[in-house]
Amino acid sequence: MPTSLFSLAFGVGTQNRQGNWLEVFYAQPLLNPAGEIIAAISPLLGYQGGNQAIAISTAQAATLSDALKPLDPSQCALLTRLAESQRPLVVTLLETDAAPASTPEAYLKLHLLSHRLVKPHGVNLSGIFPLLPNVAWTNQGAVDLAELAERQLEARLKGELLEVFSVDKFPKMTDYVVPAGVRIADAARVRLGAYIGEGTTVMHEGFVNFNAGTEGPGMIEGRVSAGVFVGKGSDLGGGCSTMGTLSGGGNIVISVGEGCLIGANAGIGIPLGDRNTVEAGLYITAGTKVNLLDEQNQLVKVVKAREVAGQADLLFRRNSLTGAVECKTHKSAIELNEALHAHN
Repeated sequence: MPTSLFSLAFGVGTQNRQGNWLEVFYAQPLLNPAGEIIAAISPLLGYQGGNQAIAISTAQAATLSDALKPLDPSQCALLTRLAESQRPLVVTLLETDAAPASTPEAYLKLHLLSHRLVKPHGVNLSGIFPLLPNVAWTNQGAVDLAELAERQLEARLKGELLEVFSVDKFPKMTDYVVPAGVRIADAARVRLGAYIGEGTTVMHEGFVNFNAGTEGPGMIEGRVSAGVFVGKGSDLGGGCSTMGTLSGGGNIVISVGEGCLIGANAGIGIPLGDRNTVEAGLYITAGTKVNLLDEQNQLVKVVKAREVAGQADLLFRRNSLTGAVECKTHKSAIELNEALHAHN
């Protein structure tokens, strides 16, 4: 029996008629749970170590609740509620942060992100897609696509409507967790596994993918793609885009520093340093040729955008006469750093 775990959670979920998990809801996932909790529950579950998702009965949930009563009142109360469930129950134990190996494990890791227990890139999500079944998300919860037509007919015969909101591998984050201190205008545009920091506003056209998000506070009116993390005080203008690792970014981790502004309909394929501005309508990829300008707007050097990635206090714009992409410092009293002035 291990003395430490990476994560532990008690969940309730949905299975299809073959008993396969479609999704799991973890109300109170734990990161690095106390050793006494592990010691108390392991014998009751027959848990000997490793990463496992163990299905339990309502009677087992009640027994686990009793065991945790003197150790963790919050988890005890949760298990008391789970013991009343008419839905399938599961205990997911992750001894290590290895790649997920089951649907309950995958859902736990997405919960850890949306509960702000880990930040994007802070948990191993390798191979997660095959573990997330593509299901119909309806007003009656997750429905296996192979069972959808029959469920729709059953609802109609009862005078009801089975409304399908989406067909996807990822559900809405807000169906599982609503982090404190956020505004989300259209909940369908934030996936479970997003990290939405306190003080963040996601407007109607904003989108935040899984394993991505914001430090907060900030305003998101554009797209935060998978793997992208936005620093505090940054503003993503309407219709702008960030290139994620799933959309051509390769292994480059795209991020947005603190106090940045990406203008409307602009986009980035490079990491931005703090206090960067990208002019509206300008999309910068790693290979974009950029004219580096000094304080007098004189050309210093032509480089690829990747060479200035991550540097602070830069303004990216397009010359309205020549169409050339230009980059200069925001602060007139500060010269471009040595890398920008190098002529060789």
